[in-house]
Amino acid sequence: MDNYYSRLRDLREDHDFSQQFIAEYLCMKQPQYSRYERGLRDIPTDILIRLAKLYQTSTDYILGLTDNPKPYEK
Repeated sequence: MDNYYSRLRDLREDHDFSQQFIAEYLCMKQPQYSRYERGLRDIPTDILIRLAKLYQTSTDYILGLTDNPKPYEK
């Protein structure tokens, strides 16, 4: 589970998004988002959910609890 910081960065880079774009999407400043990717701050649940929706994956995938990037069915 401690690899979710790098998984955040990998997802962002795979989608060709900048940290600035993600920060704006999350209504925060880029340095704040950067702290999530570097593991300096834990990701709040609401931010985690928004990122999962943006990347069309599950929160479990972002957190490293599964290696299946497909989102769960509703």
